[in-house]
Amino acid sequence: MYQTAYHSEDISKYSFLITGGAGFIGSHIAEYLLKFGAKKVRVLDNFVTGRRENVELFKANAEYEFIEGDITNLEDGRTACEGIDFVLHQAALGSVPRSVANPIPTNEHNVDGFLNMLIAARDANVKRFVFASSSSVYGDEPNLPKVENRIGNPLSPYAVTKYANELYAKVFYTNYGFETVGLRYFNIFGPRQDPNGQYAAVIPIFVDKILKREAVFINGDGEQTRDFTFVENAVQANIRAAFTTHTEALGSVFNIAFSESYTVNQLYFDIQKLLGSDHLPTYREPRQGDIQNSLADISKANRLLDYKPLFSFSDGLKITVDYFK
Repeated sequence: MYQTAYHSEDISKYSFLITGGAGFIGSHIAEYLLKFGAKKVRVLDNFVTGRRENVELFKANAEYEFIEGDITNLEDGRTACEGIDFVLHQAALGSVPRSVANPIPTNEHNVDGFLNMLIAARDANVKRFVFASSSSVYGDEPNLPKVENRIGNPLSPYAVTKYANELYAKVFYTNYGFETVGLRYFNIFGPRQDPNGQYAAVIPIFVDKILKREAVFINGDGEQTRDFTFVENAVQANIRAAFTTHTEALGSVFNIAFSESYTVNQLYFDIQKLLGSDHLPTYREPRQGDIQNSLADISKANRLLDYKPLFSFSDGLKITVDYFK
């Protein structure tokens, strides 16, 4: 992966901190930065959702540094931000259902932890703080495609925490001149996404269960739509956001997607076809807190970040299924 460079700057003079860098998206950002010669790539992770094997991938690289720590601890954040030029903040307690079942830890990680990292990064004179937000922020806003300045009421505690992140980041930019850029991810998928656990993402679950010929559940009728976005597109967005020279981008948030939507049923049967399987799904009750339809307008990211996603849903799905096979 990463045959294409998404930056024109000499990154060998910059140090990067990736919070949640042992996780799925964070480890891909680390891989990109190491491949293209960053001066230092430091990762902060507590392994609540991150995986030790993702740290093992890079630990032989002299430019890679791992800190086992927790964003809910301000001192861990301060230690991680020492000598850092750019923070790419991916750490969060994900999953809408997890947040509905138990909102307190979601808030502790995603709001308290986020504020800790903003303070630590600001006080360490970090140049820019790029952070992962979520399409869940759109809530019950019915119009498609989703545009950044039109959101509805949040449908889950997770969505509340991600919107709080955006508000805090904007306030830090307006009050302290601290440069922040938010990325509203739309259903990111790809290699290294964990198929295990109660709150695993849908694509690795489908692949894993079809391969094992175990029961595969689709929530609702499967006709809900998603703008599935391959992970390398998310990496591109982080790099573009770190280096954009458009001042209008600062203190703002951007949709990060491919801008095409597919039903969950389409997703399932495309995976089934790629695996050469006849294994059929089982339908069950819709999931509380889920958005029904999702499709992103990415024109703002294209204009201010020069974001141009290279991997379509079908391109990314083939790479992902081959990885899990």
